[in-house]
Amino acid sequence: MISPARAAPGGNVPATQLPSRAREYPPEGHSCLRRPDPAVGRSHGERSVPAHGIVVTSTVQAPIYSRGRRRASILRGYFALTKPRVIELLLVTTIPAMLLAARGVPSLWLILATLLGGTMAAGSANVLNCVADADIDAQMKRTRARPLVTQEVPIGHALIFGIALGMASFGWLWATTNLLSALLAVATILFYVFVYTLLLKRRTAQNIIWGGAAGCMPVVIGWSAVTGTVGWPALVMFGVIFFWTPPHTWALAMKFREDYQRVGVPMLPAVASPLSVARRIVLFSWLMVAWSLLLVGATSWVYAVVAVLAGGWFVAMAHRLHLAVRRGHTVNPMRLFHLSNTYLSLVFVAIAVDSVLGWPPLAVVSGWPAFGH
Repeated sequence: MISPARAAPGGNVPATQLPSRAREYPPEGHSCLRRPDPAVGRSHGERSVPAHGIVVTSTVQAPIYSRGRRRASILRGYFALTKPRVIELLLVTTIPAMLLAARGVPSLWLILATLLGGTMAAGSANVLNCVADADIDAQMKRTRARPLVTQEVPIGHALIFGIALGMASFGWLWATTNLLSALLAVATILFYVFVYTLLLKRRTAQNIIWGGAAGCMPVVIGWSAVTGTVGWPALVMFGVIFFWTPPHTWALAMKFREDYQRVGVPMLPAVASPLSVARRIVLFSWLMVAWSLLLVGATSWVYAVVAVLAGGWFVAMAHRLHLAVRRGHTVNPMRLFHLSNTYLSLVFVAIAVDSVLGWPPLAVVSGWPAFGH
């Protein structure tokens, strides 16, 4: 206890004589001692400790680290809206397409400029997709932690962010590569948002077949950034990803079938039997592998060997899934989903290695007509 008689002149009490509770609060900031004034209420951010007629008031300052943590959380939210894991896969296909277009290694600056522009374009499409799907994302287990659902990022801010990214990608690609690449990037954004997200996704079970074309565009953009045109090899690579997308997406949708049914999105596994889905996965797997072999017109035996082996592996796993479903066994579709990522990476890494080696295309060696640039 502190006696008023021992108080310092002016009514101030040395901090060392205050009760322990008063001494320890606050650890930082300004503090003062004043006599109680019944006419003045306690201000926000102040605390008082009675000491025989003396009131200790402390002005609390918000810790700087908490404000910094909040800003970091918001930045992470904006970053998450761009779906960086999806962008990573798209960039894996862009670099090999550029190497094949150059039949070697183009300038490092051109590669970096194209990747940055492609990242902004893909980020724009993904952010705008999140804005359009915010209502169903809140009801799906797989997406209910997204920043717009948790209100970490306001939906209006996300819309502006997505549009800004798209405009920046167009300007950047036009300035650093060429107009064709910039226009292709904008066309990809518009197709993904308006054709896939707003038109097809909630209306037809074929949504991912046609809507998935947007995910095929990075190889075309990478090719055009190097050559200023769109050559046949770019269209072949486009087709590989086009036929790859349905098995990849349907395997994931089989896992989250109930989620899609809950929100009324007619993804194929949500509206068709598992056996029907497995059959179509096998069909598209064969189409993907067969189409990938068309690229031997622009690559050497290095790519051909990898395409055959990786493709055979993927088709075998697709048939294995189909057989298990037909026999009524418990299946793990995520196994095929992860394998699809590995397959696509192997094929495009093979394209990159083949291009850097610069060996004659297998078609030329064999006397077949080769694809021209």
